[in-house]
Amino acid sequence: MDRISLIDDTFLRLETRRQPFHIGMLMLFDPGEKAPQDFVMKLSEKLRKSTEMQEPFNRHLVQKNGLHYWEEDTDFDLEHHFAHIALPKPGRIRELLATVSRIHGGHLDRAYPLWRIYLIEGIEDGRFAVYMKIHHSLVDGIAGIKMLISSMSSNKRESTKLPPFWENGISNSKAQHLPVPTPTAKGLSAISKLSKNGLRSIPPVYREIRSNIADIWKGNPDFVFGGQAPRCSLNQSVSATRRFAAQSYSTPRMRAVGKAFDASINDVALAMCGAALRQYLADLDDLPLQPLVAAVPVSVRREDSTSAGNEVAFTLCHLATHLKDPAERIVAIKACMDYNKKHIRNLSPTQTLTTAAVKLIPGAINAIFNVNPNKTLGNLVISHVPGPKEDLYWQGAKLSGLYPLSLLTDGAALNITLISRHDTVDFGLIACRKSVPHVQRILKYLEDGLVELEEAVKNRNAP
Repeated sequence: MDRISLIDDTFLRLETRRQPFHIGMLMLFDPGEKAPQDFVMKLSEKLRKSTEMQEPFNRHLVQKNGLHYWEEDTDFDLEHHFAHIALPKPGRIRELLATVSRIHGGHLDRAYPLWRIYLIEGIEDGRFAVYMKIHHSLVDGIAGIKMLISSMSSNKRESTKLPPFWENGISNSKAQHLPVPTPTAKGLSAISKLSKNGLRSIPPVYREIRSNIADIWKGNPDFVFGGQAPRCSLNQSVSATRRFAAQSYSTPRMRAVGKAFDASINDVALAMCGAALRQYLADLDDLPLQPLVAAVPVSVRREDSTSAGNEVAFTLCHLATHLKDPAERIVAIKACMDYNKKHIRNLSPTQTLTTAAVKLIPGAINAIFNVNPNKTLGNLVISHVPGPKEDLYWQGAKLSGLYPLSLLTDGAALNITLISRHDTVDFGLIACRKSVPHVQRILKYLEDGLVELEEAVKNRNAP
């Protein structure tokens, strides 16, 4: 048996009926015009013959003396983990997203390894989908993407020879597992890591904290700390119901905007999110005067890491939702993210984690004692995970969409996760259906935000 790391164990212990702690991925595939009508049925039959598991798919949760451990499952039953289903007619993307929303809201059974895969046919345009959900205690976003891509190939024929996801897996290592601060976890347990990594960590952490305090006194608009975010309708307790919305946006369009503002694709994505949330909350007459704050995961995963566990820390970025002008907004967001990158660059992974946890302390204290009910730890999580940089095929079908689904906690009823590919950036929005109504409207507002930025570029270039 292997003892579960601190953060992975935290994901298990924080799980409640209203807050399942699994993450998911919706993948769209195009079998091509020449594919036989029974392509998906034949694929289902082929996959059902694959009855071997690799890590982390063979990990079975056990509990001993109140502690959680992983042990290898010796009684694997593929029928529990794999399902072949069809969409209700007319089989539009609307029906697909509604189906995935319902499936994603259900818990994984701890009596089995914590994952399930659905092969979904019946989409009206001839494509089919694969939806996979896996407990966050088993993988983080980057490890999950690596795992999925390793079962695909840039060669259509070669892709048919690769094993399915659960037979390929991703190997485990002794890499350091780092906590992800959430409004529920507060991130305070991360501070205990400091003592385990020697006194050498203290000076740079002390210098960083001293610099942060100076930024607070100076009123530095680029420095954001936990508890600074204005409370809004996104910061409610979540129900057990979920609503998933997804859409792709052109990478070349976003890259062109980024080039004009000397900004990254991530900066452009955050600016789009700022514009969309500004309009969405304005529709609800709930737009705060102060800018919304997003928790943005930062990977501290080493390039050679093969761990399936979580190796991320969080930084905080304001979304400049108080600014009406899209050009001013992206400039402000870029400045905030540049500030974060500069400070993270000078820290080790453990030091990054510790300072991130310290920045959350004001928000954690406020959350516990309700010192200022108008403020909250953060408004939402926005994650950006790098994806494949070329066309890929899975079992002979071309990948045409890669849409992530994350988790929700009380106080953070909306999560936006995006995956950048060579031709598109795929956005996945998961929300509490009751706390965040009509979440699909945000997709339109994201496009509107990109158009506004493109118009701002034209205005900058106009004579």
